[in-house]
Amino acid sequence: MDIMDAIYRRRAVRRYGAKEVDMRTVETLLDAAIQAPSAMNAQPWAFAVIQNRTLLRSLSDRTKEHLLKTYAGDPRFERYRRELSDPDFEIFYGAGTLIVVCASPEGLIPAEDCCMAGQNLLLAACSLGLGTCCIGWARPLLNLPEVKAELKVAEELTPILPIVVGYPRGETPPVPRRRPRVVSWI
Repeated sequence: MDIMDAIYRRRAVRRYGAKEVDMRTVETLLDAAIQAPSAMNAQPWAFAVIQNRTLLRSLSDRTKEHLLKTYAGDPRFERYRRELSDPDFEIFYGAGTLIVVCASPEGLIPAEDCCMAGQNLLLAACSLGLGTCCIGWARPLLNLPEVKAELKVAEELTPILPIVVGYPRGETPPVPRRRPRVVSWI
């Protein structure tokens, strides 16, 4: 699959099968991620890989609890309250692998650099027939000091982009895209 195919075929997959992503494939994804550009070539990324389904379920449950408590009363959050209150809803959608792109404090724009590494990972996964989904909901919990310690993420690192990876169960149709908003073309 060429890069343009991967760009147009990549989807946010929210249903995964039971087949596990093997270590070699995860290493291939990480190798693709670190090919991303970074400001001043700082390469400020680090990765936490979680492939323990019991831990993933625990993180999902704790994330839902944390979000419900943290965003109580926020009107922008209300439309998600029912889903996050459902004990059967799992924020990682049954994927068996979570890769968290973390930023170290080096460089000028480490968070943005890490997002570019994450995009490389998403496209590489698509090219290998894997599904991915960025799980922004997990970020607040993953940044708590006690959770970072539990996951062996160094104190100075900031979890930026949690990405689930797995083998898709079924098809994920494309979603409509708006036309590019060009605000200036001089």
